[in-house]
Amino acid sequence: MSVDELPLLRLSRIAKSFGAVRALKGVSLDLRAGEVHALLGENGAGKSTLIKVITGAHQPDEGTIELAGERVEKLNPASAHGLGIACIYQQPALFPDLTVAENIGLRLERAAKLARVNWAGRRTRAAQLLQRIGAAISPDAEVRSLSMPEQQLVEIACALGAGARIVIMDEPTASLTQKEQHLLFAVVRDLRASGVGVIYISHRLEEIFALADRVTVLRDGESVGLRVVDRAGDRPAAPEAAGRRVGDNAPHLTESELIRLMVGREVTSLYPPGGAAPGGEVLVLRGVGCAVSGLHGVNLEVRAGEVVALAGLVGAGRTELARVLFGLTPADAGEIVLNGARVTIHSPQEAVASGIAYVPEDRRRHGVILEMPIAQNMTMAVHPSLFPRAWLRFGAEWKLADGYIRDLAVKCAGPEAPAGSLSGGNQQKVALARWLATKPKLLILDEPTQGVDVGAKSEIHKLIRRLAQEGMAVLMISSDLPEALGMGDRIGVMRGGTLVAMLPGGSDAHTVMAAALGQNEKGAAA
Repeated sequence: MSVDELPLLRLSRIAKSFGAVRALKGVSLDLRAGEVHALLGENGAGKSTLIKVITGAHQPDEGTIELAGERVEKLNPASAHGLGIACIYQQPALFPDLTVAENIGLRLERAAKLARVNWAGRRTRAAQLLQRIGAAISPDAEVRSLSMPEQQLVEIACALGAGARIVIMDEPTASLTQKEQHLLFAVVRDLRASGVGVIYISHRLEEIFALADRVTVLRDGESVGLRVVDRAGDRPAAPEAAGRRVGDNAPHLTESELIRLMVGREVTSLYPPGGAAPGGEVLVLRGVGCAVSGLHGVNLEVRAGEVVALAGLVGAGRTELARVLFGLTPADAGEIVLNGARVTIHSPQEAVASGIAYVPEDRRRHGVILEMPIAQNMTMAVHPSLFPRAWLRFGAEWKLADGYIRDLAVKCAGPEAPAGSLSGGNQQKVALARWLATKPKLLILDEPTQGVDVGAKSEIHKLIRRLAQEGMAVLMISSDLPEALGMGDRIGVMRGGTLVAMLPGGSDAHTVMAAALGQNEKGAAA
């Protein structure tokens, strides 16, 4: 094998333990120049540990690491950076009080004694890197003022400027808008075409089939499969032109095979079918608006026993509507009718008393308190009824929490375990249990499966469908269009702060996107 044919990175039988827990059990992986190699697995499968081994944050207990055929010993973050390894995490690691140009400069410029900072050159370089990835971000903007997606794009600019040969992307699209996702995909393809090797981690299967050349699947700390992705019409020319084989003899991948490898079992359907015909109207909105939130003229009905999915582009007003219904930013126009009675909701307390529950998008900030035990997280919304006259009844609290742990199949050590010890999917179940304890009539779910693996996603979907079949009205906000189409008995489309279409279940993605983009003003009645 010539030098040109050697993998950029080769991991051989990497093992890593933390006390009695074996996080990695002999994982092998290779990354070629000019390929996107997806690394997949459920939460807890060992992906994060393997990435930390590659970036030098963890030293493997066993196994070898080779870069371009040369064995590397005692890799650390500084040496990994010097060897051309860059990692772009879901949560960017930038200095919030510095400008974009200063952050990029600190990453890329070498320190020297008595050296003067070339401020103009620093700003020009930052502007060129941002322009290369299509990011409309000022080099002079303070990072604190940027959205999370914009900060992620700055991280990508840093990696490009460092001339990285190996780029690791850990859930890069979790907080990006659709436009920004398209920009990211273009950057990934540009990196691949220029000979960079990309390790791509994502729970969104459609991204894997759109971008990846090969996939390695981890389960319980072991590599359980290497597969080739067949991207019809999108096979990169660079690897073949250089005589490199993208797929070797690994079998080609299908979505059902990928899911089976990840979860270790067949998942018959990510989107369970709907049940019987819905019942009476639980929620009716007539011309609802909120000047602070940018909402106006929202008309919507949600019936008992149905799931209404809210689709739309980021900024369309979906989360703002949820916050209005929960009293976080009260409506200042229109009517809200719950179970046939007109209500005015000025606070979350009034919303809960009216039978509304809301599981927010950011579970780590607003869904669960990571340092608190699972039991306290699950019961904090029902303290007045659980602890009447301030009498502390910890036995009752644990009994209630233990019931939800069993009912929702929360994988944990027990009610006393901290919520921060759980996987993302199980944290979402804890956040859901908190509001189910209030016995709501209307359940509002904002991005209920964001950042969770395919197995947990399937379980949450089944749970949502079960709650609807038990008579609950569910309003589900999702930026994952296949999820909205698969779960919604009806699909509402928002744009510009109002509901522009109500489509029947089974509608196609083109119709939904046309409405979201303003190409279908009339929509369809359901």
